[in-house]
Amino acid sequence: MPLRASPTAQDAANVAEFRVALRRFLHHTEAAARESGITPRWYLLLLLIKGASDLSERSTVTELAEQLQLAQSSVTELVARAEQAGLVRREPSTDDARVVYLKLTDEGERRFAQAFEDLAEERRALREAVAGLEL
Repeated sequence: MPLRASPTAQDAANVAEFRVALRRFLHHTEAAARESGITPRWYLLLLLIKGASDLSERSTVTELAEQLQLAQSSVTELVARAEQAGLVRREPSTDDARVVYLKLTDEGERRFAQAFEDLAEERRALREAVAGLEL
């Protein structure tokens, strides 16, 4: 195997700056979620449902497990707790009886919107940090 060149100090500084910006964003996200009365994991769950790639504002446990890189059983437990808290509801598919979609409830929408709005400045700062880096 050929030896790879060692990363330069600038390479390491670029990645370090990105990691600091990302960690700062995650820290603010955790705080905003808690201030909205939800856990950071619930915030991420609500974000993935509301921000479904097809813009349907719904998702399945299988899709969420893939996106979160978690076992389906872990996502099922996360969803069950969010459902008990009144944040999400299950909605059977009209096309396929085997499929159940998850949607935000009015309370889930309210809490998600509060946290999401509280993070507007942090999203802008992260976008700027990423735009200015060469990774």
